[in-house]
Formats: sequence, C-alpha cells, structure tokens
Amino acid sequence: DGYSELSAYERKRLKNITENAKFFAALKLHESAARLKQIATKRQPHVTKRAKPKKAEDETVRRRSMRLQRVEPSGIPMLEMPAQPGAEEHIRWGRPQVPAGPLPMVPEDQMENTELTEDLLTTWVRISEERVFSHSLSFFSPVADVLMMPSRYQDSLNSMVLSEENVKKVVKYRVCSMAIHPSESIIFVAAGDKSGQIGLWNVDCESEGGARVFTPHSDPVNCMHFSPWNPAHLLSLSNTTLRCGDVTRAVFDEICRTEESFSSFDFLEDNASTAIIGHWDGDVAIVDRRTPGTSSELSADIGFKRTRTVHVHPVNKQYFVAAGSVDVRVYDVRYLKPKGNEAVSSLKGHTRSVASAYFSPVSGRRVVTVCADDKLRHNNNTGRWLSRFRAIWDPKQEDCFVVGSMARPRQIEVFQDTGKLLHSFYNTDCLGSVCSINVVHPTKNVLVGGNSSGRLHVF
Repeated sequence: DGYSELSAYERKRLKNITENAKFFAALKLHESAARLKQIATKRQPHVTKRAKPKKAEDETVRRRSMRLQRVEPSGIPMLEMPAQPGAEEHIRWGRPQVPAGPLPMVPEDQMENTELTEDLLTTWVRISEERVFSHSLSFFSPVADVLMMPSRYQDSLNSMVLSEENVKKVVKYRVCSMAIHPSESIIFVAAGDKSGQIGLWNVDCESEGGARVFTPHSDPVNCMHFSPWNPAHLLSLSNTTLRCGDVTRAVFDEICRTEESFSSFDFLEDNASTAIIGHWDGDVAIVDRRTPGTSSELSADIGFKRTRTVHVHPVNKQYFVAAGSVDVRVYDVRYLKPKGNEAVSSLKGHTRSVASAYFSPVSGRRVVTVCADDKLRHNNNTGRWLSRFRAIWDPKQEDCFVVGSMARPRQIEVFQDTGKLLHSFYNTDCLGSVCSINVVHPTKNVLVGGNSSGRLHVF
C-alpha cells in the first residue's frame, strides 16, 4: 500500500492513474509510431515538375477600376497633380497631401476656365470692399438693426423658398462646414468638405463659372468663417492647419499648424487678429495672427476628453463656451493657463455626446446645444455617413435657431428658444437629403443647407 496516509479520494485517483498507464502500455503505441515513421522514410515522395511561369505578355491583364487608373467615366484621363517639393508621399483622397506653407489660390481644374475663375475671385474682392465700406458707416452694428418682431420674422420665414437653380454640387464629398459672405448685393457661399476641399459659389451667377473648388487642406475642413473685419479673408480649419484665404493676394496663408487635431475655432476680437481653437483631444489654444510662425501662443487643458466646438461671447469677448463629450462649460480666456483651468459656469444635464454649443447672437444670454440624447424632442442620430447636426442661431434673431432634421420629407427646422417649432424649410422636388450643416445670412433672409454629397441648397 504505502499510501495509507492519503485520503480515500487521493488513493482512488492514484489507482486510476496506474490502471490507465497499464492500459496504454498494452496498446504499444510507441512501437506503432516507430513502424509508421519507418514506412514514411522508405516511401519516396512523388515529385511533380513545376510549370514555368508565363511570360508577362501571356498573362491575362487584371481589371482595374477607372478610379485607380485615374480616368474619368467619360474616358478622359485625369490630370496628375504635380508633386510638391518636400511633400509627403502619403496619398489621401487620390492626391498627394497638401504641403505646409502658403498655397496659391488655384482651383482643382486649373487648366480650364481661367477666365471664369478670375471672374469669381474678382466678385469676391468687389463685394468685400463694399462690405468694409458699409461697416465703416454703420460702426460695426449690422445685427442690431435687423432684429424683427415675431410676426414679421414668421412672415420672412414663410417667404423663403428653394428653387432648382439654387441647388448645386459645390464640393466633391460630405459637407463639414460652411460660411456665408456678409454681402447684401450677392449671395456668396463657401463650403468645406471631408477631403480638404473648399468650394466657392456665387449663387447669383447663372453660368457654370459660378462655383470653383480649391484644395488648401488634406483633412476635413471642420470650421470656416469669413473675417468680420475684412471678408476678403476666409479662414478655414482642418485637423492639422488653420489657413487664411486672402483673395486680394490670391493665396491661402498658413496661420497655425499642429501635430494634434483641430476641431473648431472662433475669433476673440472684432478685428479677427486673435482666435481660440478647440482640439479633438480636449485642449484649447490661443492663436495670434500677427505673430510670426505657425505655433499657438498658449495651449490650455480645460479638462475635456474631447472639444468639438468653441464659441466666443458676442458682447463680453473674454468668455467662450466649449462643448465636449458630455460637457458644456464657459471659460474666461484671460485666466487660461496650461493646466488647472476652472470653468466660470457649467451647463449640466447632457447625458450623451454633445455636438455643438453656441451663444445667442446679440446678448449672449442663451446657449443652444445639440446632444445625442435628443433633448430637443428631435432625432439627432445622424449615423456615421452624415455630419453631426449643429444648431446655429439666426443672426437676425436673439431667440431663434436653425437645425437639420431626420424627418421626412427632408427639411431644415427653425425653433424658438422655448422649443416651439416655428418653421420647416422643405421642397420635395429639390431637397431629398439631410442637411446636417447650415448657415444663415447675417442680414438677409437667406439660408443655406449642405448635405453629405457636397450639395448646397439655398432658400
């Protein structure tokens, strides 16, 4: 026995092990394995002669899509974009990445219709000069002069219509941002798409030359503004760069560049010399356009995991509101520091991701936010193929805002700050898609909606 000190369970276990060992020994598996190995070594493998590879001219040509061959559907070869000195080899959206530094204001189809391009840019210069002159006469207070009584405002909404000639594909991919020129003589719109393109459209021009596409960025154009001081400047922000398109010099200057990822920006002063920029990683940065170089003046951690939008108070410009993952907070830019920043105010109640937050246009006493919790009693779940909704205030009204809608028929909706739906813009013949990104003219009854295929709709 020798195992009397073991428990009954352990003795039973050892007995089973011993019996199993005797059973496998009786099968003589090791001898069988040795015989199989001996047979395998004696058998010669059947060798087949390898066929010669076919010559290249005998091989069947692999089919390649017209996109990969850089050929338009019409069969006309696409123009190759010349390589820029020092440009990265990485290709995005079918073309080399845009190099750092200033870029000439040359459209994508630079070999065609140069006169039409010149006409478009000349129009931009002309209406900008008109606007600067009117600003000097009105002492920079155009908004306060156009506020309407509720009944008159309702009538103005009812009078705005969409026609077929005011629908145009301006950029190639999904619209991520838009800006409208403040001119009162011509409707002039800029749209930025997912690939880094910026499309300029003179809506009042009936010819094909009314729109041109430029590529100053390699990444999505997340935010755009015409300078309130000089609308001959169009500032655009992509993931990696903030640029200023100066039409008087026909160049896209580079103001700021980052290794992180920019999300949005707004001007801190009426002269647009300084700006605050939000980062996708949660930080904010201060940029002074008068400072040489492309670095920010200050980078500040405000405690956000993600900062989607930043917006400066219209009256007290030391304050800005930031919208993050589930956070909406107001900060004082005068007290920003690299770490340990405290909010002046926190707007609580959001339970899911916040897409945007903006002060009301005149007093700044209200803030409108868009959240994925649908708190507007509104379907905000756009999915991955559409730009997220951003509710924007109508600059002509202190208490009314515009937001895209998932409702059918497809429409753009206007709400009062009470939650009352004032108006729905729709046209079943001309609008059949969701307009996630919208912009409203500061003084005229003009609304522009942009969709996921690069098409703009002007009511």
